[in-house]
Amino acid sequence: MSREHLYRLEVEWTGNRGSGTSDYRAYERAHEVRREGKPTLPASSDASMRGDGARWNPEELLVAALSQCHMLWYLHLCSVSDVVVESYVDRPEGTMSQADDLSGRFTQVTLRPSISIADAERLDRARELHVNAHRMCFIANSVNFPVTVEPDFER
Repeated sequence: MSREHLYRLEVEWTGNRGSGTSDYRAYERAHEVRREGKPTLPASSDASMRGDGARWNPEELLVAALSQCHMLWYLHLCSVSDVVVESYVDRPEGTMSQADDLSGRFTQVTLRPSISIADAERLDRARELHVNAHRMCFIANSVNFPVTVEPDFER
């Protein structure tokens, strides 16, 4: 059985300083991501691309989406596999390569979750579930670059 999910958002550019895009330096890259019933997400381009470093940029959000998706699948799989997770903190890193013409692409993302589980005897199973979580992750299945997972378990 196949299911389809639709995600509707509104992304509005808010960086018009009065003259629109009349010049490369005449406008801000500020924009807002909205969906009814949710807080507005202030966003911009990366600071290295004339963006506001205090706002989220698309590249950070892509890395965050990969981390979130993996975590949510992992927690689900643990909950149905008798592995009790007590804490989970990921510190993901993504690498983007930019060409001379300013186009770019991600070349890799590494997820580095630090996990604490209740029962040390379930550690092998807890490690195995990362493989399944990666296989199930909607976002990881949608990108064309490697996503690796390097879990660390606190003892």
